[in-house]
Amino acid sequence: MTGRGFAVPPGRAGRLWLQRRLRVARRGAELLDRKLLILQAKLDGLRAAAERAAAEWERCSAEAERWLLRASLLGGERAVRLGADGQFASVAISYASTMGVRHPAGATCVTPPPATWDGPAMAGTRHAHRAALIAAVRYAAAAEALRAIDAEASTTRYQLRAIRDRWIPRLEQALAEVTLALEEQELADAARLRLASASGRGAARGGETVPEPRTTARSE
Repeated sequence: MTGRGFAVPPGRAGRLWLQRRLRVARRGAELLDRKLLILQAKLDGLRAAAERAAAEWERCSAEAERWLLRASLLGGERAVRLGADGQFASVAISYASTMGVRHPAGATCVTPPPATWDGPAMAGTRHAHRAALIAAVRYAAAAEALRAIDAEASTTRYQLRAIRDRWIPRLEQALAEVTLALEEQELADAARLRLASASGRGAARGGETVPEPRTTARSE
């Protein structure tokens, strides 16, 4: 038997084949549903963390822009360029795994100390930009974690829908058709057996010899 996206062995073997596939599909749907619940709970926490990180980054970014404008007005663009001493910050990202999905769990940013003495305006500008950089790193890690888990949840949701809405109904329909065909075949076989048994008994009765009646002669 073919069709419905798979080939079913004939007879009772096909019914067993479908029953096994149906059990596997239902178990797979249960596991995917459990996985989706875990991912959804994780998503709620990550979404809240990403929103907090985004708000902190926007606040720090606006503060850094205000300090930069102040330093530019007081010392000019040349003072701002000289304040950039060419040193780099270092970023370390820690990772975690949720249901097999690797995603950032946190991020730290270490900025180097200033190489030269800064005036009050430049010192405030440097401090504000350092805070904005740290907030940006944390927001980037939170956003990436949210993206990774959300993508896995979408994939899991698609797989669960495919199994529940398409694969399981096809297996159930195929199993019902095979079961009905087997029942009809069993009924037909039983009817043939009864007919053959009845024909055999009739033939046996027709082949029996009936003894002739004996007559007794009376003497006159």
